[in-house]
Order: sequence, then C-alpha cells, then structure tokens
Amino acid sequence: MNTRRLFRSNRTNTSRNASNSSSTGSQPPAVVQLHEGAEGGSQNPEHASLSTVDKVSSPPDEICSICIVSLRHQSGFNEDIKHEDSPGNASCSQGSNGFGTVQLVRCKHIFHFVCVKEMVKASPKFLQCPYCKAIYGIRQGNQPQGSMKVEWAPYKFPGHPDCGTIIIKYSFKDGIQGPEHPNPGEPYRAHAFPRVAFLPDNTKGNKVLKLLQEAWKRRLIFTVGTSATSGLRDVIVWNDIHHKTEPSSNISGHGYPDEFYLDTVLMELEIAGVTDATTE
Repeated sequence: MNTRRLFRSNRTNTSRNASNSSSTGSQPPAVVQLHEGAEGGSQNPEHASLSTVDKVSSPPDEICSICIVSLRHQSGFNEDIKHEDSPGNASCSQGSNGFGTVQLVRCKHIFHFVCVKEMVKASPKFLQCPYCKAIYGIRQGNQPQGSMKVEWAPYKFPGHPDCGTIIIKYSFKDGIQGPEHPNPGEPYRAHAFPRVAFLPDNTKGNKVLKLLQEAWKRRLIFTVGTSATSGLRDVIVWNDIHHKTEPSSNISGHGYPDEFYLDTVLMELEIAGVTDATTE
C-alpha cells in the first residue's frame, strides 16, 4: 500500500518532529529518599509521591520479593554491602530502629531498604515495584537516536468512520550499541525502517499520540535486541508498546478495526510509566 498516496493530508504544515535527544539541566532527584512519613518526621515535598519511601517500624512476617528473605530478618544483600553507609545495614533485623524495612509511598508494598537501593543501582532514574509494577521516578529506555514524525490525513479507516487518521512515521539509521545495549561496541541495524503506524484522529487517539510522543522522548518505544518476526539479532525492535501498522485490515492483528486497541495501548503506556500525570 502506498501510504504517501493514500494519506494526502488536507492540513498544511501539520508535520511534527519528536526529538530523541536528552534534555539538559539539573539532575533529577534520587529515586529513593527515606522520610518519616506519617510518623511525624520531615519530608521532601518535591517529588515526594514519586521518589520517596516510608519507613516501616514493625514489618509483617512476609517474604521480601527482591531478596526472598523474611522482612523480619536481614536483607539477602546485607552480606555483600555490610560496610556501605546505609540505614539498612544496621536495621534489617527485627527489633531495630525500623529503617531496615520500607514501603513504597503509593502502592504501599514493603521491602528491605537495602533491597530497594540495590534495585535503584540497576536503574538510577526510576524504580518499578516488583509486585504491582507501579513506577516511581521517570523511566528511561535505551532507544537509539532516530526521528518520529506525525501527520494527519482525511482517510477514514474501519472502526472509526467519523474521523480522519493520524500517521506516525519512525525512522532510524544503523549505528553502534552503547553501554545500555546488549552488546556494547557492536553494530546494530535499523532493519525494516521507516515504520508507519496509524491512530484515529479523535479525542482518545490524540491522547494516545501525546503519550507516545512522551514515550519517544523517554526512549521507550524501541530498543535493540532480537526480532521476534525475522529472528535477526542486534536490530532495532519494538519495545512492548504496540502500534497499529495496517490501516485498512486487521487480518494480521496489526490493523483496524480493533475496538480495544486504544485502551490496550493506554494500559501499556501506563505500565511503562507514561501517563497524563507524568507528562509535561
């Protein structure tokens, strides 16, 4: 299908680019900040709902899902980092001052403080709760440098007869993998690009577009890995935020009509930490 011919826009100067470059400025606050919470101590008011944990003085008799050790005993990470200056080192056992176990401020799931700090070492800008997948901080991916262009067209596709079409075009070039990729220093390929995706030009479709543009800025839409369809390794692949790449047929499952798609992709974006509340 010749998408250029089919989707000739009836708007002028409607193409928008989404940059993949990182913003500059001050560093974001630490994801894990311990405060007294409801017990009356001081709090960090800035980003408190996203980047803090509350201490738990009397942990339940449950297993920490990070280290698979009882919350009433020392973290399984303690032996490896017992000389580190951390509240968890002196307080992960029962009957101590309580800073050894903490709960995430929004979802209230409880872990050893040391375990939470170890998770943050692997992803310094965000923390994802192992239980409910709630995200604290701003999740950043490892999507390579590329371009995202958006256009509009009057074409109406199945399932959305009352609106036009939003066309998203993703482009990449071959490059070299960075330290955040599976094989640093090795080349990666931009196989089967550019790729074109479609959304209905209605209220919910434009909401999805706004969140996809934010996901693009956070480098979450693509990653480098092995293609599930071709089996090629070290190529740019989709990263669990599904797109509709066929506008007029859903035989393959990648097109329309699909009455559940917009709700599904909104849920996938929320799991990735991209919501209205986290978007500027």
